[in-house]
Amino acid sequence: MSPGWIQTVSGAVAVEALGLMLPHEHLFTDLRGPLAPDYARADPEAVARVMQPYLAAAHAVGVTALVECSTVGVGRNLAVLRHLAEVTPVHLVAPTGVYREAFTPLSLREMSAQELAEEWIRDLTGGIEGTEVRAGFIKIAMSDEGPTALEVRNLKAAALASRQTGAAVASHTVGGAVARCEMGILESEGLDLGRFIWAHANLEPDPAVHLETAQRGAYVAFDAVGAAWQSQSTLVDYTLVLIEAGYAEKILLSHDAGWYDPSRPDGRPEGGILGYTALVEEFIPALRARGVTDDLVRLITVTNPARAFAFADDH
Repeated sequence: MSPGWIQTVSGAVAVEALGLMLPHEHLFTDLRGPLAPDYARADPEAVARVMQPYLAAAHAVGVTALVECSTVGVGRNLAVLRHLAEVTPVHLVAPTGVYREAFTPLSLREMSAQELAEEWIRDLTGGIEGTEVRAGFIKIAMSDEGPTALEVRNLKAAALASRQTGAAVASHTVGGAVARCEMGILESEGLDLGRFIWAHANLEPDPAVHLETAQRGAYVAFDAVGAAWQSQSTLVDYTLVLIEAGYAEKILLSHDAGWYDPSRPDGRPEGGILGYTALVEEFIPALRARGVTDDLVRLITVTNPARAFAFADDH
């Protein structure tokens, strides 16, 4: 198992204490953007009443930790996350960072990369919003045709903050061309791509690009497990390409599921709340049916996410 720890809402947790970990999920998300009235506001107890059963179901199938990827701009709500952490045994990881340009709050738009990095470093090492709750990683996002100039600034800030703290950088990125561009920027800013996670790599249809990314050292996240819009057999195929090429240690699997929507009277988004159990109940059996061993399943679902998000003991 990886050395070090993951930083959760409730404190540091040694990676040796973790089992299966979901590296890309959502518990509370507001896609209206930060200018909307009542943006990201909700009663934490009301959120818990809706979301706790889904967390309980995840825990029942063996999930020990869940990474909340709703960052600044799309609804990060620390009070909600703290309350959810109190009502579930699943370890919850909170983000710092900011979503893509269209969702970037006005207060962050005029900062330099250095100033923004310093804010994120405070979240990672001191606490978010003046609390003692530390962020566990940096979450950013690229526009589909990006990165824009503002998003390049965000990439530079992420590289600075990651280099100083050791935090992982996960980026919502649609398509291999944008992923290649942002990895080049991060590398030019001195980031080891072993600390980078390409979220939504499954939206790039060419497995050769997945393989190229893994060869460069980054994590390739297929986070549409259980999604109705994503062919699950194709997702299995993508996973097998990397395994067969010898890059199983760079695969991350998750649902990109959830979530409580504060814009809805009952908190349930149109289409309902997607749970966090399809990986265990459906996808892992599909991998095993294609010859993937238990050791490889454990590598991909336990060891890889722990290594991807871990802070090193000697950093």
